[in-house]
Amino acid sequence: MEDLKVTATGYDFAPARAAMQRYVDNNLLSGISWTVLTGRDVADTGCVGWADKEAQIPLRADHIFRVFSNTKLITSCAALLLFEDGRFRLDDPIETFIPQLGNRKVLRPGATSIDDTEPAQSSITIRQLLSHSAGLSYGFFDPGTVIFKALNERGVHNPNTTLAEMVDVLADLPLIYQPGTSWEYSLAIDVVARLVEVVSGQSFDTFIKARILDPLGMADTGFVVPERDHSRLVAYYAGADLMEPMKPGLTRTDNAPFPGAYLRPVARLNGGGGLVSTLPDMVALIRSLLPGGPTLLKPDTIAMMMSNQLPNGQWIRFAMMGEQPGKAHGLAGGLILNPSPIDHPDAAGEFYWGGVAGTQWWISPKKGIAGVMMAQRQMAFVHPFSFEFKRMAYDAVKRGR
Repeated sequence: MEDLKVTATGYDFAPARAAMQRYVDNNLLSGISWTVLTGRDVADTGCVGWADKEAQIPLRADHIFRVFSNTKLITSCAALLLFEDGRFRLDDPIETFIPQLGNRKVLRPGATSIDDTEPAQSSITIRQLLSHSAGLSYGFFDPGTVIFKALNERGVHNPNTTLAEMVDVLADLPLIYQPGTSWEYSLAIDVVARLVEVVSGQSFDTFIKARILDPLGMADTGFVVPERDHSRLVAYYAGADLMEPMKPGLTRTDNAPFPGAYLRPVARLNGGGGLVSTLPDMVALIRSLLPGGPTLLKPDTIAMMMSNQLPNGQWIRFAMMGEQPGKAHGLAGGLILNPSPIDHPDAAGEFYWGGVAGTQWWISPKKGIAGVMMAQRQMAFVHPFSFEFKRMAYDAVKRGR
């Protein structure tokens, strides 16, 4: 387990701790834990609230979280390890390795039928998959659309199907835009997980255990919580109102995304969102991407991973929130090119992402600060607590220097 002892002293995180306690006291979060790094040193770490609110079990650093889309960072790093091995180039067409994803069709603008398509003008590249610009969709965030209906009717998220079977579903469906021309959060990183399997000749879980989890000592990260550790899996909650994130109230929802999730093995090794992990394990991963010590990937690869892969003026967007001007995407996460009013002014250049339940990470190469936050509330990736904590973390480090 990664040592979370504070080694960078002189930083006052008491305001940030008090702010997070307020979210717990106001019944907006059950609990939250965090670690903030300056360089590779721990500037602050803490836990407030409950791992299980009903049972009044205090949250500890060794509690296990559903990290959902934090999984994407591990999957992207897995692919980049194979890239470093010379197994593929980033601009290789995906059909070189997964033939059924060649010869794509694309939905026409305004299509009302899944068959209203035109030929793709170019192949999907691995770079586009890693940056969510391949033309794929997710089937989570855009209900009512033609592609949402088709993906869900065909069981693309069925946990009892393999990555190979998921790719077969995608192969029969059109893209939602021409590859490389837009951005859409998508199943692309699950396709990358399948690419890792094809290129390495190993199952995805075997590959990441050998190349990432074991080397970094991430002993509590995996697709299943061992039975002996079930008591360490934190409770999962839904807020009172999806459209009013600051409305108090939490409802237990442990059976999401499906009954028994993470407690027993399933066929789907979900590279986009299937892992569980702990605060120390996630800190070990983030630390391995920082200068000043051994790194998981070569420095040039890390720099490329943290650089914008989208055309100038193209920003990330989510169906329910619209376009986010100033936010772009690298090869393993988002990039803040121009901080918004809710970001800290010093966040320009920040590399970040997180999971739908509120587990999040960020790295600011310019300011030498990085962090991990762990919470378990549905749709908490964009909850106000995370923006408030990051602003206060930036301020605490700025004051302490």
